[in-house]
Amino acid sequence: MDLFAPPDPNEAALSPPPLMRIVEALLFVGGEPLTLERAAEHIRGLTSEQLIQAVATLNRDYRLQGRPYRIQVRDQGYELALRPRFRVILERFQGGTREARLSPVALDTLALVAYRQPVTRQEVDSLRGGDSQAILRQLVRLGLIAVQRGREEAVYGTTARFLKLFGLRSLDDLPRTQDLGKL
Repeated sequence: MDLFAPPDPNEAALSPPPLMRIVEALLFVGGEPLTLERAAEHIRGLTSEQLIQAVATLNRDYRLQGRPYRIQVRDQGYELALRPRFRVILERFQGGTREARLSPVALDTLALVAYRQPVTRQEVDSLRGGDSQAILRQLVRLGLIAVQRGREEAVYGTTARFLKLFGLRSLDDLPRTQDLGKL
């Protein structure tokens, strides 16, 4: 059986869709990046090689068909994304990204959360040397950090919006310097 063959219209109602179409549908649905583990919840017996092959085939087809999107890697998984030359359409459609300026204190607090997450408000207060509640609330409102439940108290961590706005694929892309030991 060819897992990547187009479906036969006569068999469409009787048999499940081909693997490639299921992967494409899972990517289309969106949400968190599609990892092998997430895909395997819906496709019994899926191997890493089959997922990689399906993504490569879909990307090749999208490129050959001149589609405005592609599948890209993010956080050890895959997601559908607009090709760079089509992003301007999304920005126009959504009204563009509003430019917002963060104060130096807000940037420092955001950096503390990014590098120390998950981090409690008390830890941020201690590292900053002052009350951080208002700044943390502002960063939550802006969607740059989110409140998560820790073992005993709320902790803060960055969001997918933070990664996107700062042009990062994952937290591993954060700059690393010797100065970070001082944070």
